[in-house]
Amino acid sequence: MMKYVRYGILLLGVIIAVTPFLWLLSTSLKGAEELFLFPPTIIPVVFVWENYSGLWDAVPLGTYFINTIIITIVSVVLNVLLSRLAGFALAREQFKYKQTMFYLIVASLLIPKEVIILPLYTIILKIHLSDNLAGVVLPFIVDGMSIFMMRQAFLSIPKEIEEAGIMDGASPFVLWWKVMLPMTKPMMATLTIFTFIASWGDFLWPLVVLKSPEHFTLQVGLSYLIGTFVDNFRFVAAGGILSIIPVIIVFILMQKYFERGLFAGSGR
Repeated sequence: MMKYVRYGILLLGVIIAVTPFLWLLSTSLKGAEELFLFPPTIIPVVFVWENYSGLWDAVPLGTYFINTIIITIVSVVLNVLLSRLAGFALAREQFKYKQTMFYLIVASLLIPKEVIILPLYTIILKIHLSDNLAGVVLPFIVDGMSIFMMRQAFLSIPKEIEEAGIMDGASPFVLWWKVMLPMTKPMMATLTIFTFIASWGDFLWPLVVLKSPEHFTLQVGLSYLIGTFVDNFRFVAAGGILSIIPVIIVFILMQKYFERGLFAGSGR
């Protein structure tokens, strides 16, 4: 009996998770006259594939994709690199105020991103990076959660491995690069997925920083399809479906590391 209850709960969870995606897909394939029918239809009466080609004609979608890809790749590379360095130092190196720095990093996780938007934008204006892709990337090239995750991953590595490397004459950099990093691949894959999703789907900060259409990210560009004088929900839904595809691809490529990385170091 309990087995069926568990299956029922899992099925309910799947339905709740999948329904918004199916509704988005359905909307992206509906015609204008079917969009506001009541009762609404899940499966379109007529599949309007022209919504996707119409989206490409309505906005410079290719430019939006390129800008988003550039921002995401740079954010992922820098975040993973810097968090690996900081995480290794906090886990394995001994220096003054180490614990204080770690507690400050953990405390930063309690500050909502929306709270620091205004001071960050003031800084971006002063260094002349407003309406620039670099201004989108720079403030978030590393964050406290990434450092915390990598620290836990390095702490989960047995001390004996580090001691063996030191006895073999490995310098701190060699120990980090050739011994420790290969053992934290699952966590790095998990961090890559999290950073990719956060950067790819970010809307608020790019909306604040970017002003010129040629610099818009995908999310900011699509938002301008809904406004005071235009409401093209079909095109927005089509753009939403297209924007989900890269996230799915990245997750599929790295899913074999995801579960191991997610729980790496959880016991420390």
